Amino acid sequence: MEDILVIIPAHNEESTIALVIEDLRSFGYHNILVVDDCSTDNTAICAKNSGVSVMSLPYNLGAWKATQAGLRYANKINARFAVTFDADQQHLAQEIHKLREFQKNEKLNIAIGSCLTRGSVARHMAWKFFRKLSGVKVQDLTSGLRLYDQKAIKVLSRKEASLLEYQDVGVLLLLRTFEITKGEVDVQMHDRTVGISRIFYSWWAVFYYMTYTTVLCLSKLAKTNKLISAEIKD
Repeated sequence: MEDILVIIPAHNEESTIALVIEDLRSFGYHNILVVDDCSTDNTAICAKNSGVSVMSLPYNLGAWKATQAGLRYANKINARFAVTFDADQQHLAQEIHKLREFQKNEKLNIAIGSCLTRGSVARHMAWKFFRKLSGVKVQDLTSGLRLYDQKAIKVLSRKEASLLEYQDVGVLLLLRTFEITKGEVDVQMHDRTVGISRIFYSWWAVFYYMTYTTVLCLSKLAKTNKLISAEIKD
């Protein structure tokens, strides 16, 4: 499994990080990078004591930028594949093999672990709205369980990706711009037992996410329409 780098963005996950690492190792994944997003607890210490590589960020940058820091490291070391994996025990190490097999069989750049049984009715309504608005044909838009190949890793290491806030619609739109192929495969996930959602943890956070993502989708749509108009005139 050494051709797969597992990237775990973590913020205040001292109660679960060692268990997540143990789960990964039990399925043969030993190439693990924990990106500590300026935690105020002992997340980094617990990860180091578990014997994995730890990248400690000087500021709290948020889940996506912590993930991108890990992807840039993967790009730097020329990792063949990178898997993004949550630190709160929602993701299961046993499902990574399913992502890899799906990606290989379908000849894709990205395999997304999809679990549509999770999330509230409101979350599913948001997914449906953004699928229609963006044209992104992904059912589980906010899944953080993803496998990226080298081509996708290089794209997400670019400066453009640093401007994004979340690993969902914006990332998928950017990948589409570079003709990165993707697909979804059904996976099992645990319900969150500790911590809170990084997107849906308050009404203000939900409002910000909805507004931000709507503006992002509309800006991409406007740019696409402008290009189409220019091609028609030519």
